[in-house]
This record gives sequence, C-alpha cells and structure tokens, in this order.
Amino acid sequence: MEEQASVLDVIDAGTVLTHLQAHDKAEVLSMMADSLEEAGYLQDKEIYLQDVYQRESEGVTGIGGYIAIPHGKSAGVRKIGVSIAVLDEEIPWESLDGQGVKGIILFAVGNDDRGARSHLKLLSLFARKLGREEVVHDLLAADSAADVRKAFMN
Repeated sequence: MEEQASVLDVIDAGTVLTHLQAHDKAEVLSMMADSLEEAGYLQDKEIYLQDVYQRESEGVTGIGGYIAIPHGKSAGVRKIGVSIAVLDEEIPWESLDGQGVKGIILFAVGNDDRGARSHLKLLSLFARKLGREEVVHDLLAADSAADVRKAFMN
C-alpha cells in the first residue's frame, strides 16, 4: 500500500498531459517541462532541460512497451515532481526494445543528496509499476489525469 500511495502522491493533475500532439523528443520534453514550470516545480527550466538532455546522452531512457522515463537531477528544480505525458501518436525514442514511445514519465528532482535519494526511490517505484502490463495498457489508453492516476492504482 505504501508504494501505491507514494506513486499517487507525486502525480499532480496539473502536470499530466493526455492526448498530447508532439513530433519528437525535444518537443514533448519542452511541453512537459513547461507544465512542471507552470505548476511551480522548476525554478529554471533551461538548466533543468540541459540536465535532462545530459542524462539522455548517457543512456537509453525508453524502457520498452512504448514507455520512457527521462530524468536527471538538476539545480533547476524547486521541488520534487513528475510530469506524465500520453501521446496520441508514437514518437521516435531510444529504447530497450527499439520501439518509439507514447507514454513518458519525466522526473524533476534536485541535485543535492536528498534529491538523489528521492530520484532513486521515484525511479524504483514507477519502474515497478510500469513492469506490469495492465498499468502500461491503462496508462497508454488514458484520456485524463484521473485516468492516469487510476492506471497507477493497479
């Protein structure tokens, strides 16, 4: 139960984007960072995005099954948060299974020790949930922030 509550506690309806129209990684990451900035999670969107791209250059964040979990610890983060995007169309993304993505979970965590611990915990909790086929299926079919929350209740 604690795992479920922890995942649901970080899902903010203001940073969930469904039926998103994006053509590539840069476009979707920019829109997701905008949602994090508007909701007060970022203090410097440009620094945050630089850190996310730095992490992207170090290894694949597409975990397979049309899901990606880009992330990066950043001084541009004001408080820990997550943006979730569900795209109408698959976009190209480097992934473990060679497929593109339709569902993206973008973490915003600080680059201090507390941020590092939170980062690992969030990655672990979401990865565990996303390892379940029904969660991925329901996430990719989500029409609203409420549907996204419901997907992670599985």
